Amino acid sequence: MPTYKHGNHLYDKLFSGFPEIVMAKKPPLRTKTDKLADFMCFAVYSANHAYSRVYRPVLDELGLTYPQYITIISLWEEDLQTVKGLSEKLFLEPSTMTPMLKRLEVMGYVRRTRDSRDERNVRISLTDAGRRLREKGFGFGEVTVKASGLSQEEFPALQKAVVKLRNNLVKASKGEL
Repeated sequence: MPTYKHGNHLYDKLFSGFPEIVMAKKPPLRTKTDKLADFMCFAVYSANHAYSRVYRPVLDELGLTYPQYITIISLWEEDLQTVKGLSEKLFLEPSTMTPMLKRLEVMGYVRRTRDSRDERNVRISLTDAGRRLREKGFGFGEVTVKASGLSQEEFPALQKAVVKLRNNLVKASKGEL
């Protein structure tokens, strides 16, 4: 796989390994006349909102918000997570997680229990109703894949690139990149 060196360390780190996305020439420098549509941050932000509009009917059918939905998915993948671990995995603050988890508990989808080895930790697990809810959500991913207009090859390649972008941005925000 070719390596692209543009002299911009952050650019090279973000896009190394994605020749299908990176053009072989250095990206143009920003000018005072750049349009909003030229900003990567706006493309990601607006794509997130468009994605949410497509997902809305799915979430409405399940009676969940998006953060609640990804919490259910995460617990379905790995039960008995701590609030702290779950919040890190979902990129949400623990102060956001606690009220949301309380609502999910009232809805009958999760159970919160104190960790028997460390009372300071709260462990979250799915109830049977929470498992059934996740199973009801199977197949909804096809809705977003179809709505994206991307091919079966393009969709996972873009998802991989977005994950790499997110991970690199997290590292950069911590001064690690």
